[in-house]
Amino acid sequence: MLLPLRSIYPVAMPKRATSDILPPPVRAGLAKMGRDIAMARRRRRLTTAMMAERLGISRPTYLSIEKGLPGVSIGAYAMALYTLGLGTPFTNLADPAQDDLGMILESENLPLRVHAKKEPRPI
Repeated sequence: MLLPLRSIYPVAMPKRATSDILPPPVRAGLAKMGRDIAMARRRRRLTTAMMAERLGISRPTYLSIEKGLPGVSIGAYAMALYTLGLGTPFTNLADPAQDDLGMILESENLPLRVHAKKEPRPI
């Protein structure tokens, strides 16, 4: 007796879009960055086709950047900002020296005493 295919190959759960799981502030931040990139491009009198060519991506992918869609790689966003002369904003984005909360958490876990390491015994 043959089993139906559904019992052998269960139906996969549908994938959730990345934008469905992003917190609203993150979605809003990406959308604002996309609008800002579009404004910077227009101020420089560049077409979307020119930007896509300079970034080495397709025009639809570039338009996704201007929409602030989360599925576009962070490298494409970084290259768009760099190409527009807006620098490299991701350089110090997660710099440990600027991570105030991380420093506080680390200082809470520091030992009260520091003991000198024992000299290894000769064999």
